[in-house]
Amino acid sequence: MTDWPSLLKIGIALFAIVNPIGSVPVFMSATSGWKKAERAKTAKTAAFTVFIVLTLAAFLGDQILDFFGVSIPSFQVGGGILLMLIAISMMHAKQSAAHQTAEERQTLAEKEVIAIVPLSIPLLAGPGAISNMIIAAQQNSSFAGHLSLIIPIFFVCLIIWLVLSLAVVIANKLGTIGINIVTRIMGLILAAMAVEFIAHGLIGLFPKLLA
Repeated sequence: MTDWPSLLKIGIALFAIVNPIGSVPVFMSATSGWKKAERAKTAKTAAFTVFIVLTLAAFLGDQILDFFGVSIPSFQVGGGILLMLIAISMMHAKQSAAHQTAEERQTLAEKEVIAIVPLSIPLLAGPGAISNMIIAAQQNSSFAGHLSLIIPIFFVCLIIWLVLSLAVVIANKLGTIGINIVTRIMGLILAAMAVEFIAHGLIGLFPKLLA
């Protein structure tokens, strides 16, 4: 039976982490001077790439952890700290360094790769989003549970496509202040999710101390 409240919670957290509206300025800068058709193609490619990356994280994330010998509680604490850092950066209306490095920003001029690097990876499907999906996969450990995670991933990627397709309109309507406000709200939601991840991880690591 599908746990819809849990999927809704996962979807909200994923949306807050990905923060497609906060990526509008980067998208506008990267596609400056492009034709409408070129922007539309880039938006579609970016959304599809994010879908593939996050789906792979959901289905193969636990095998990756097993390969490196990392326990789930440890990953929850580490992932929660990473999400908190991203959230703090978002609440200051800044792009987190965990999303994009100076070297990656230099690739914005390359049309042929903008949809994948850095727009999809690591700006949208960054370490925070990947960590969130791996943790969600551990909480929904059955195959059916893993399969159900495609639902929130699909809807978030659909929103990414819509937002990037309407980037010009959104940028004109919201402006820099509006985008910053949305980014701060998403950061606050993400901070709350990060605290929950860390709390669950600490309980797993120190069950007797925190019982």
